[in-house]
Amino acid sequence: MPFIDSKITVHVDDEVKERIKSELGQTMGLLGKSESFLMVGIDDSYDLWMAGKKLDKGAYVSVSLFGNASADAYAEMTSRICGIYEKELGIPGNSVYVTYHPVSDWGWNGSNF
Repeated sequence: MPFIDSKITVHVDDEVKERIKSELGQTMGLLGKSESFLMVGIDDSYDLWMAGKKLDKGAYVSVSLFGNASADAYAEMTSRICGIYEKELGIPGNSVYVTYHPVSDWGWNGSNF
């Protein structure tokens, strides 16, 4: 039950969004999850400031998942996310924040897990 929500300063066309979604799906094994329930949100052309300066290229990526993962898994996931955004959008890793939100109660299809 992962959800990866991205707020990105640059405009992203549908083809690139599809590639990002697919590449994020390939990372799910790092967190002990599968792509089959992955939900991805991409909010592009989003205003972000870091250290008081508006970013031309930056991203905030929030990863929510049912359950938890290890610190090592989160570290590897952060590395992979930063790599994806640099490759696909030219956003350097030092302009990307990634947060993790383990969730103990998750609802879907009218009930909770």
